[in-house]
Amino acid sequence: MAGEITLSQNPGETLKKWRRNFGVTQTELSNHLGISPSVISDYESGRRRSPGILIVSKIIDALLTIDELRGSCTARTYSALLSDGGSFGRICCVCEYSEPVPLSKFVDRIGACVVCGDVDVPIYGYTIIDSLKAILELLPEQFHRIYGRSTARALIFTGVSTGRSPMVAVRVSHLKPGAVILQGIDPSGVDGVARRIAELERIPLLATTLSTEDLAENLNNR
Repeated sequence: MAGEITLSQNPGETLKKWRRNFGVTQTELSNHLGISPSVISDYESGRRRSPGILIVSKIIDALLTIDELRGSCTARTYSALLSDGGSFGRICCVCEYSEPVPLSKFVDRIGACVVCGDVDVPIYGYTIIDSLKAILELLPEQFHRIYGRSTARALIFTGVSTGRSPMVAVRVSHLKPGAVILQGIDPSGVDGVARRIAELERIPLLATTLSTEDLAENLNNR
């Protein structure tokens, strides 16, 4: 975390990403550090000079402490990301971005249509998930691994029929993605329950009829 923030070309945006990954608000973080929320806001927006390693360390310690008070759910999840996933690679393809990409530009590239939610948000990568294999082979304790290094990512579920199962899986997961994209289905065919879950979780939900092969090719040619 410290290395990614301090070495990033946009440390404020990276700092915001990790704060959101831990589900901590600016107010919660500032209260723990004993500073004004505006200071955190200034760092994240770039209005204040990038924080040095000492300040970054204090912020990370604060995030970990807050998470520990909540049961260390996020820390345990990221720790488990380093474990061996067995057949995980046959089910998912995880891609990370070094800098954030607007979701709006991302969905244009794959010809996706908005079902609900705001696409004016940054994402730090994407995960392509074979929906059928995930249902049949992915163990419950492995599901969190689809998030890679950041939850601020697009989860692309392929071979979708209605979208209900993927959204139910997202609903019960501790971590939430930046967006969900359903491949192989027209927006009008998205299940009402899937749409409602996306609205409740405030997750942008999109759909695309682009083939899996064309989708992967378009993303690889980014």
